[in-house]
Amino acid sequence: MAATRCTLEAAQKLLIIAENSFIEQNPKSRAQHKLASEVLPGGNTRSVLHTNPFPICMERGEGNRLVDVDGHEYLDLVGEMTAGLYGHSNPSIRDAIISTISRTGLNLGATTTAESLFAETIRRRITSIEQLRFCNSGTEANLHALAIARRATGKSKVIVFNGGYHGSVLTFAHGIADNNVDKGDWIVGKYNDVEGTRKLISENKDTAAAVLVEGMQGAAGCIPGTAEFLHTIQNETQANGTLFILDEIITSRLAPGGLQSTIRSPYDGAALKPDMTTLGKWIAGGMTIGAFGGRKDLLATYDPRPASDLSEKRAPISHSGTFNNNTLAMNVGVVALKHVFTPESCIELNGMGDWLRQGLQERCKGTRMTVTGIGAVCNIHFTADVDKARITSVDDLPTESDGVESVLKDLLWYYAIYNGYWIARRGLLSLILETNKADLQGFLDVVESFVRDHHDLLT
Repeated sequence: MAATRCTLEAAQKLLIIAENSFIEQNPKSRAQHKLASEVLPGGNTRSVLHTNPFPICMERGEGNRLVDVDGHEYLDLVGEMTAGLYGHSNPSIRDAIISTISRTGLNLGATTTAESLFAETIRRRITSIEQLRFCNSGTEANLHALAIARRATGKSKVIVFNGGYHGSVLTFAHGIADNNVDKGDWIVGKYNDVEGTRKLISENKDTAAAVLVEGMQGAAGCIPGTAEFLHTIQNETQANGTLFILDEIITSRLAPGGLQSTIRSPYDGAALKPDMTTLGKWIAGGMTIGAFGGRKDLLATYDPRPASDLSEKRAPISHSGTFNNNTLAMNVGVVALKHVFTPESCIELNGMGDWLRQGLQERCKGTRMTVTGIGAVCNIHFTADVDKARITSVDDLPTESDGVESVLKDLLWYYAIYNGYWIARRGLLSLILETNKADLQGFLDVVESFVRDHHDLLT
């Protein structure tokens, strides 16, 4: 206990030094934050981007680089929390935006050919999707998928998992249903707990409309779901009259067919085939987008045609949204999926991400620092001790915000940005196109230096 206290005190002293240096080096960001705080609560309109003592204010981005208002340049390893896959000035994306504005126009208030073309492009990539609809965000996509599940089953509750993040109003940090109007609607299980999940689905088969889960929990720290866990969800939902909704808002960029195409059943080798899949973030080249799709019979819930046009009568759910089929997202999305993030470039980028993660693990070996993730999306963690078990849920991560692990996380962030690498303060790394191994080798060298300089705190 005394040694832990001494380690914490030493880390806090280093953090004070790093923070003072940060303040001195970023006077314009500090001034901008003060100005923004006059009109925005806390100078912020997106909570995840706030950092103490104040956030760095970026001036511009180009390719895979960022420049802040104080003139510092960074290699962008945040990638807009996975949404900025294409970087800041991809020429094909830029040309598609310009072409849409000049040839098609914005906000036509009518259907266009681009929306069905975009939908077909997605359907060819993610084969479990028979039909889909567009919306404006991943949050909306999950809300609409849940509306389908509740209508189709006549049940109201939803099984989710601790650490799950399905949008700004669907957050379940450490098993707590945050920001939800009716917390009684949610049944929260433990991620990667096979037997517990099997029991949870069975016991709630009369009240649970769906199980909503990420194939890799993103906000929780890039914690991959095991094949056994995810296929147990699929099998048990089928057996108990519950729907399986796979949140691939982040993970669909990890393989050409989405992460679901790579998660093979330990029983028969088949890939996952959820009833519904939700998408967002990256699919439209950086435009505002969300999509939800899956079985045709389920998507019929939103079919607006009169009942006489269909084989059976039903009352459809109305699904409107001014920008659901906005011309920018539709046209840019087609170009992004067909010509930029092709299956080949997807495999290459995620292979490079695996190489980076392995390199980070090698440099962290024998310390309380570790890395989780899949492909081009990963997260650096600091655990309670060197002899850590494999991280399979948020329960395996420290929860104290004032513990040494939290201080080490902040120290790494300061160390990275001081050396020109933009990472998320929570340790998230998300690679974007145009990044190469030479870029990443520089970051590996910085991490190696960090481990060497803070060896006494990390072991």
